[in-house]
Amino acid sequence: MNPVEIIKLKRNNNKLSEEQIKYFIDRFIKGEITDYQMSAFLMAIYFNGLDDDETYSITKVFIESGKRLNLSDIKKPKVDKHSTGGVGDKTSLILAPLVASCGIAVPMISGRGLGHTGGTLDKLSAIPGFKTNISIKDFKRILKKVGCVMSGQTEELCPADKLIYQLRDVTATVDIIPLITASIMSKKIAEGTDAIVFDIKSGTGANLNSERENTLLINSLLNISKKFGKRAIAVITDMNQPLGFKIGNLLEVEEAIELMSGENIPDLMEVTTTLAGCMIYLGRKSKNIEEGKEIATEKIKNGNALCKFIEMIKAQGGDKNFINHLNKNKKINVKYNLLAKNSGYIRKLDALNFGLAAIELGCGRKKISDKIDLKAGIILKKKCSDYIMKGETICTLFSSRDSKIKYALEYLNKAIIISDKKSKKQKIIKNIIFD
Repeated sequence: MNPVEIIKLKRNNNKLSEEQIKYFIDRFIKGEITDYQMSAFLMAIYFNGLDDDETYSITKVFIESGKRLNLSDIKKPKVDKHSTGGVGDKTSLILAPLVASCGIAVPMISGRGLGHTGGTLDKLSAIPGFKTNISIKDFKRILKKVGCVMSGQTEELCPADKLIYQLRDVTATVDIIPLITASIMSKKIAEGTDAIVFDIKSGTGANLNSERENTLLINSLLNISKKFGKRAIAVITDMNQPLGFKIGNLLEVEEAIELMSGENIPDLMEVTTTLAGCMIYLGRKSKNIEEGKEIATEKIKNGNALCKFIEMIKAQGGDKNFINHLNKNKKINVKYNLLAKNSGYIRKLDALNFGLAAIELGCGRKKISDKIDLKAGIILKKKCSDYIMKGETICTLFSSRDSKIKYALEYLNKAIIISDKKSKKQKIIKNIIFD
C-alpha cells in the first residue's frame, strides 16, 4: 500500500481493490496523504473512471468513514431527493417541508455550491440563525418532531466525502460520474433513507450536459441504490435556462417561499410537484406518481407546505419571523438593470453563463476559502419564448461592488439571445425512469 503507486495504478487505468481505495481515503482523512496527492488521484479517476465494483467500494468507504443513522424508531416511510445541480434550483427548500406535510419523513443531507451550480446549504445560510451543522442526536430529534430536517455533512456523517467534495469543486473534477454517485449515495445511505428520488439536470446549466453522461449517471445511481437495497426513481429535468426567476441564495429562499405562498411560477411548480409526486409514491402515500403530484399541489395550495417550512426553520434555530421581513433583508449596495438591445422573442437564457455570472456577483465560490455574498444574485424578468421590447429589463443584478457587475455582464451578454421568431418551449420534465 503506497499512495504514489495507487495513483499510478489508476493513472494507468487499472482496477483498484476495495482495500486500496479504503487505504487511500482513510489516510487522506488522517492527513497522511496530502491535498495534492488526492487531487492527482481525482484527476486519474476523471480520465479513467471507476467500474461498478470500484464505485460501490468508494461509496461504502465514504459511509464507513463516519457514523450511520439508525432511524428505525421513526415509523414513517423515509424518502429523500437529490439534485445533480442546477442554476436557480431551489426545489429542495420546498420539497422537504412539502413531502413531510404528507406524512413522510424527509432526512435531507445537502451540500454547498459546486462549480457554477448553487448549494442548498448556502441558501439555508441566508435564513438568520438557521443551523445546518447539527449533531446526529439533534438530526433524529428534529426529524421525529417536524418530519423533515435539512443538514450539512457533519464530522460524524461521511467525513471522507465532505473533504473530497471540497477539493472536487476547485480542481475541475466535479463531473466524474462514479464520484458523483458515491458522494450522493453515501450521504443518502448514511442518513437512513428508505428510498430516493434523483433529479438529473439536463442542458447547458447541468454539471453533466450530455445525454450520454446523464444516462451513465442514472444507470450508476440506480445500480448502486439496488446494491444497497433502496428503491429509487430518476427524473430528468431541463436545465437549459435557470429554474424559476431568481438566482442567488437569499433570492432563491424568497422564491421558494413565494411558491409555497401561492405565487404562480410555472416551471418551478412543475419540477417541484413532479419530484414530490415521485417521493410521495415511493413513500407509499399514493397509488402512482400522478396522484402524488396532485397531493403535492394541494399541500402547496392549502398552505400546509409553508407551515411545515416555518416549523422546520424554528426547529433548526432559525428566525421564523424572517419570512415577514424578506424585503428588509434584501438590501444591497449595487443594483443594475440589463436592458434588451432590440425587440423580439427570448430565444436563449443560457443557464451555464447565468451560473457563472452569479459566481462573479458573489453567489458562489472560485476557491474553498471564498466567502459567499448571500444577498447577491439575479432576478429574471423574462423567460425563454417570452416577447420583450427594446429597452425593457431582461434581468436585474444585485452585488456589493460595481466591478462584480462588470464581470457578470461579460457572461450575461453571451447568455442571452433575442430572435425575431418565437422558439418552441422546452419540456421541463424530460423523462422519469424507475429502477
